[in-house]
Amino acid sequence: MCYDDNARPPLPPIEGGSAHGEDIVLTAADGNRFAAYSAYPDKSLGAQVIIYPDVRGLHQFYKELALRFAETGIRAVAIDYFGRTAGLTSRDDSFDFWPHVQQLHLASFFSDVKAAQDHLHSSQGSNLPTFPVGFCLGGTLALLSGTQDFGFAGLIGFYAGMSRNIDGEGTALDRAEEIKYPVLGLFGGADQGIPTDQVQTLEQKLEGAGIEHEIVTYPGAPHSFFDRRATDFAEASIDAWNRVLRFISAHTSR
Repeated sequence: MCYDDNARPPLPPIEGGSAHGEDIVLTAADGNRFAAYSAYPDKSLGAQVIIYPDVRGLHQFYKELALRFAETGIRAVAIDYFGRTAGLTSRDDSFDFWPHVQQLHLASFFSDVKAAQDHLHSSQGSNLPTFPVGFCLGGTLALLSGTQDFGFAGLIGFYAGMSRNIDGEGTALDRAEEIKYPVLGLFGGADQGIPTDQVQTLEQKLEGAGIEHEIVTYPGAPHSFFDRRATDFAEASIDAWNRVLRFISAHTSR
């Protein structure tokens, strides 16, 4: 698992604005009801993100991350993956997530993403540029959802796993050349679960397909380095925040 109940996202390297958030329940086209957390900036910068959590689903780290985005002026909704198999139950450390990860299907996940996207659009009253921001499993899903016609402005993935083959439809590496949107990928150089050669292959495939991309590897940083407690990697976290905010700004202004 990526983040435990004590993990907290680093603070953005800008003066925080005011924001508020709330737990909500969204309904997908197939009737699935799933938990989400919606965060609203008091002053919008004209962009929004859908946060894809790690393997544990929607837990406190991602609710707070949604608030941190909103404090920068970016509307955010963080979603849970497991409404179909675990209902609306808690995703704290006691949640046995792995059986539910094994039941995850891309088609149903994409349906949930569409529900989150519709929620953002309806609450804003317009189709603002939207970016999925994923972590671990969520990073993989950010890349895979980039093969779909969601109309995203760009994709952001922290430590996206390259070897997970959901539904037998191919790994993120297998499908990298199908991605339709610019990519920002952030990786730890000491992440034992994501070999550096896989990261290099991802970059080569994006380059070969002519897909705009920025792939960053932080030397010595482990999986889940983006954590306020990881003081040894505070500079990497600040740099990652800066790159995320620049990427969103650059692809919002187009």
